[in-house]
Amino acid sequence: MALITLTTDFGLKDPFVGMMKGVIYSINGSVQIVDISHGITSQDILEGAFVISTSYRFFPEGTIHLVIVDPGVGGSRRPILVKASGHYFMGPDNGVLSWVIDADPAVRVIEVTAEEYFLKKVSATFHGRDIFAPVAAWLSTGVEPDSFGHEIHDYVRLHVPKITKGANYISGSVLYIDRFGNMITNISAGVLNHLMSPGISASNISIRVGGVDIAGLKRYYAEAVPGEPGAIISSFDLLEIYVYRGNASKILNVGKGDIVEVRRRNER
Repeated sequence: MALITLTTDFGLKDPFVGMMKGVIYSINGSVQIVDISHGITSQDILEGAFVISTSYRFFPEGTIHLVIVDPGVGGSRRPILVKASGHYFMGPDNGVLSWVIDADPAVRVIEVTAEEYFLKKVSATFHGRDIFAPVAAWLSTGVEPDSFGHEIHDYVRLHVPKITKGANYISGSVLYIDRFGNMITNISAGVLNHLMSPGISASNISIRVGGVDIAGLKRYYAEAVPGEPGAIISSFDLLEIYVYRGNASKILNVGKGDIVEVRRRNER
């Protein structure tokens, strides 16, 4: 059975998500649709890129991932179809798919131009319904990717926050804030090993964020006392800052893009 996932910034108040599903089912009534998220912050391309790049690998190969975070809808940005890491991705060429593109050196990116696979009337404000949904549906029926357009190599690459590191420190930033206020950084567990070897344990590092120093890494959330900030390796395998039974982003007054610094203890 074909599988299509949806990731958008549409929310659930409006009928947009339902309309897209209706278009898909009208073309392929046997397809299965899974909602990854419709709570992406409005027009936040980086957040959309993060969510799909950390989610797609939990689905079977061959899954079609429809990713609509599209502030440039109706303008000059192109619709693209991406084949990467055994999956298909559809979305606007604005960088929202650039992380999944970068993850596969054998990636193929196709500009979607075959209008016979669009709805007959295309709105300038809702390409998710009129272009992306029907193309994804036709793809799920077995239409070959090359039928939708031509391969391109000048696709948009999103600027991704980088980390810096020295012998005794790592500096990164907050990438994503979940609904609990937990802050996911761009510092991976693998990079943290840079500070914890040889012979340096997780308890011997200090994390500074929002002017607050957090000692060491916790193994699980409840290892901190209620209201206390802590640091942990998240399910994304990235450094996460949290407040046990509290909202870390609000309590620490930290937002996306803010600096997170990790050092060996007594190295300031």
